[in-house]
Amino acid sequence: MSGAAGENAATGAAEGLEARIRVDRGGFALDVALSVPAGGVVALMGPSGAGKSTLLGVLAGLTGFDEGEVRLHGRLLDRRASDGSAARRTTPAARGVVLLGQDPRLFPHLSAHDNVAFGLRVHGATKTVAAAGAADWLRRVGLEGLGERRPAQLSGGQQQRVALARALATSPAAILLDEPLTSLDTETAGDVRALLHQQLAATRTTAVVATHDAVDAVALASRLVVLEDGWVTQTGPVREVLASPATRFAAAVAGLNRVVGIIEPADSAWRAGDLVLPHAAGSRHPSLVAVFRPSTVRVIEGPPHAAGEWTARIVRLEQTPAGVRIRTADPDVAVDVAADSAAGLAPGDTITLRVDPADVRLVVEH
Repeated sequence: MSGAAGENAATGAAEGLEARIRVDRGGFALDVALSVPAGGVVALMGPSGAGKSTLLGVLAGLTGFDEGEVRLHGRLLDRRASDGSAARRTTPAARGVVLLGQDPRLFPHLSAHDNVAFGLRVHGATKTVAAAGAADWLRRVGLEGLGERRPAQLSGGQQQRVALARALATSPAAILLDEPLTSLDTETAGDVRALLHQQLAATRTTAVVATHDAVDAVALASRLVVLEDGWVTQTGPVREVLASPATRFAAAVAGLNRVVGIIEPADSAWRAGDLVLPHAAGSRHPSLVAVFRPSTVRVIEGPPHAAGEWTARIVRLEQTPAGVRIRTADPDVAVDVAADSAAGLAPGDTITLRVDPADVRLVVEH
């Protein structure tokens, strides 16, 4: 056995998308291992500049890397040794990978039907087969009867549906979604998200979804990878990562407070600044993280007098759909209150807060 087949068999490469890559670009470094099972969907989350788009560019073959390899369904796509030499390089067109971003990138002079048919024709389908396939996919994405319209005659959500139809019609080995819903309004994004879930499940397409929205991760993916400053800071089932965030960013995505504190052996208490919570004696972990929702914190009158009560300085006030979020320091805690409850408060003010210890989970710091 020789060539790629022999190499894949020798290494026992797993089915799905496997990547271990390092990218060095001036002051930015990306060092990531990513594993997506065949037919699985992994969400990739991280702040702006974390390296999400760079990683997707590497997987799509559009961005070079300095060391590592990329495999897809047991096939070696790219490999680069530590000395920078390329042992394998597969062009974007030959990878079987589709990258879909915020911009649907439809051909403006072609109809919706012809945009989808173009993708099929490029992959070798006859004109008749491509036309039938395009009509079928437009029906599957809810655009039956709109095939003759050009992109300018379609809404943003409809254009994204056409782009998705064009991407999936060619039966790609993997699809990479780079925040495809960001430019859509909330209602339209919800509709397209539901469509994505339906079609990814129906086609069993291996997928990576880069997003800033926890709803995308919950609705589309089974696993979540958190990428910060070029490194994976947490990975696991979506529910587990959002329930026990390992970093401040992950906690913000999950809509939770995450406060690192220490155990005080003398009184079996957990402490972070002035916030003190009871804790069972005998913990083998001197540093634990308190996880609780901003909605469980209350602003109270007078000085603190019990466990779970503390004074804090207001850093800023933020508007939320349900009212106001108060951000405090020492420790950094978010408090959600009704708008009228925040009247008269300002950055720099000191307030007393209370959280019921029963509403707090103390978990081991990752």
